[in-house]
Amino acid sequence: MRGRMVPTVAALRLICLRRSSLTPSTFRHFSNQILKSPSLLSLDRADSWSSASKQSDHSPIQECRNASTAKIIDGKGIAEGIRSRIASEVSRMKELIGQVPSLAVILVGQRRDSQTYVRNKIMASEEVGIKFKMISLPENCSECEVCNALCSFNEDPSIHGILVQLPLPQSEQHLDETKILNVISLEKDVDGFHPLNIGNLAMQGMEPLFIPCTPKGCIELLLQSGVEIMGKNAVVIGRSNIVGLPTSLLLQRHHATVTILHAFTKNPEKIAREADILVAAAGVPNLVRGSWLKPGAVIVDVGTNPVEDVKSEHGYRLIGDVRFKEATKIASVISPVPGGVGPMTVAMLLYNTLESAKRAFNFT
Repeated sequence: MRGRMVPTVAALRLICLRRSSLTPSTFRHFSNQILKSPSLLSLDRADSWSSASKQSDHSPIQECRNASTAKIIDGKGIAEGIRSRIASEVSRMKELIGQVPSLAVILVGQRRDSQTYVRNKIMASEEVGIKFKMISLPENCSECEVCNALCSFNEDPSIHGILVQLPLPQSEQHLDETKILNVISLEKDVDGFHPLNIGNLAMQGMEPLFIPCTPKGCIELLLQSGVEIMGKNAVVIGRSNIVGLPTSLLLQRHHATVTILHAFTKNPEKIAREADILVAAAGVPNLVRGSWLKPGAVIVDVGTNPVEDVKSEHGYRLIGDVRFKEATKIASVISPVPGGVGPMTVAMLLYNTLESAKRAFNFT
């Protein structure tokens, strides 16, 4: 039992060292170079009910209630701007210290969508100058093979970010996703799924080494679109470990009042209509109808659901969790599918990998 506790103790020590050497102002300076998202520590403040009660009820979201068409968030354009700034930083790193970040991916099985996502990550990495390594394993590989591949990346100092492309093959129940993800070194967990990263995301006064990419991308979309989060009612539909849970935690760190809807929620439509900001991450195509939306609400659609389309080049097209045409007549701001959250997820992965490399090289 004692031997199993050592990695956790070491990880906690790493976080403490990081908090003592990197102040909130350090994070804020770095973030503002590439992202609008501030350091989470810089957001922390004590609750003061007296001051909160004096806040104005005026909401910039409500001003858009009479708009006939919602503003469409250009996630692709925002992501391109972020990738351009990442590329400049990688170029500066290469010029000054002769090093560049490196990202490693493990792909298990032959899922077409997973192969597409990995291919997109390879192209995006190459575009910004980040090195990319990949290990492909067959669907019937053993859990030990996956863990051994992860360990080899953990021990390789030239690798700064590691991820396992999810989901793992469902037909092979011997692959324990939680166990496999926990093998990834905390300081290389650029997907942000390690329990200590999620735990620190949940706690005021703590800062995770990495914030999960899709939730981080959602918040960045809101900030770059000029949406105020503090004090707003936010509803997150879905509670997955990958998107729903960390998104709700991140919104809370930005001082939104958060409600989570899931498959067992009673009257989800009624609750959703209270949302100033609604994040749909259930993975159910067209789940959210116009009747679910508060006039003037801000909608972030995380859903990427393939539906058959014989007219499409690939035989299918992607749609979101929100019925888009209905929503645009009611919402003030909405992210499309595709072209919204998807490109931001990849951009945040590159950002996390760059941050990891800068930390490894002590590069500022």
